Amino acid sequence: MSKAAELAKSGDTLTNQPSGRKNLVTNGAMQVAQRATSATGLGANDSTAKTLDRWKFYSSSAGRLTMTQTADGPSGFANCMKLDCTTADTSIAAGEYIILQHCSEGQDLQQIKKGTSDAELITVSFYVKANAVFNFGVELFDNDNTRQITKLFATTTSWVKHSITFPADTTGAFDDDNALSLGLNFWLHAGSTFAGGTLNSSSWASSTNANRAAGIGSFYSSTDNEFFLTGVQMEIGSQATPFEHRSFGEELALCQRYYQTINPHVNAIYASGYQANSERVSQVHRLGVEMRAAPSCTVNGTFTVSNASQPVFTSFNKNVVCTHFLQNSGSAASGYYHANDTGDFFSMDAEL
Repeated sequence: MSKAAELAKSGDTLTNQPSGRKNLVTNGAMQVAQRATSATGLGANDSTAKTLDRWKFYSSSAGRLTMTQTADGPSGFANCMKLDCTTADTSIAAGEYIILQHCSEGQDLQQIKKGTSDAELITVSFYVKANAVFNFGVELFDNDNTRQITKLFATTTSWVKHSITFPADTTGAFDDDNALSLGLNFWLHAGSTFAGGTLNSSSWASSTNANRAAGIGSFYSSTDNEFFLTGVQMEIGSQATPFEHRSFGEELALCQRYYQTINPHVNAIYASGYQANSERVSQVHRLGVEMRAAPSCTVNGTFTVSNASQPVFTSFNKNVVCTHFLQNSGSAASGYYHANDTGDFFSMDAEL
C-alpha cells in the first residue's frame, strides 16, 4: 500500500508542510493575555497591543469597543478574542479604520521564499463568528516592500472556519532580521481612504490604500455588534491543516519574547541588590526569555517605599533589566520598596 493510501485510510492527509512548527502565528488560540483580559473604550487612535499577546489593535474612529479574552470557541478551543461595540459610528470619515494585526519578524519568514522564483503559497485559516452577517477582510501586508493583498470573508452567528490561500509573491524578499516584515491584518471598519477603490484580491501588488479594504462592512454599524476570533493559523502551502495546538507554557514563552512582566510580591520587601553609589541601590534581573530587542521598561502602579524614592526601571539589553531607587538617607541598608497590590508591577515591551 502506498504512503498516500495509508494516510487516506487512517484519515490523515498529505501536505507540503516542512518539518517542525508550521503555524507562523503566535497565540492564535488566544490563550495568553499578560497585559489584561479586558480593555474598554478602545477606538481613538489606538495602535498597541491591549489584551491578548501578539495581537495589536489599530483604530481611529468615533466608534468605541470593548476587547476581551473570552471563554468561548469552537470545539477544541477554550478562548477567543471578543470585540463588543459600545459606541456606534455610522458616519464614517475617510481616514477611519479598525485593524487587528499579528506581526511577524522577517527572520521567521525565510521559508516562504518570498521574492524568489520558488516563492510559496500562504494559507491563513481561522474560526470566526459575529452577531450578524458581515463581510470583513483579511490582508497580508509586506512591510519591507510595501506590498499587500486582501481577501474577504463572511461571518455568521455560529463559529465558522475560513481557509484562505494567498498566491505566491516573486517580488520583494523579506528582510532576514528581527524587525517587522509581515502583518496579518483583519479589517473590520474602514473609510474611503482605505475602502474607496477596488479590492486588491487576486495577486500581490504595491500598496494602494484605497484598495486595501474595499467591500468590507463596518463593525461600528450598531452597538449590537459583536465579533469573535480564534484558531488563527498561517502556514506554507495551498491547504489549511488542522490547527497546531501548543502547550500554554510554549505559547507563553513565545509571547515573552515581545512582552514580559516582573511582579514584586505584595507586602514583601523587594530591594535585594547592590549599592551603586552612596545614594542608589540597584537590582539586576536576568530574564528567563531573551526578548526581541532591548525592551521599553515601565513602572506600573505606585509602590510603598521606606526612606527611598519610587523605583526606576530600565533595560541593559535583550537579556538584562535593572530596577533602582534613591535612598533619602544615603544608607545602603535603610531604603526599600514593595508592591501594594497585584496592580503594581514592572513591564517590558519589545513588540514589533
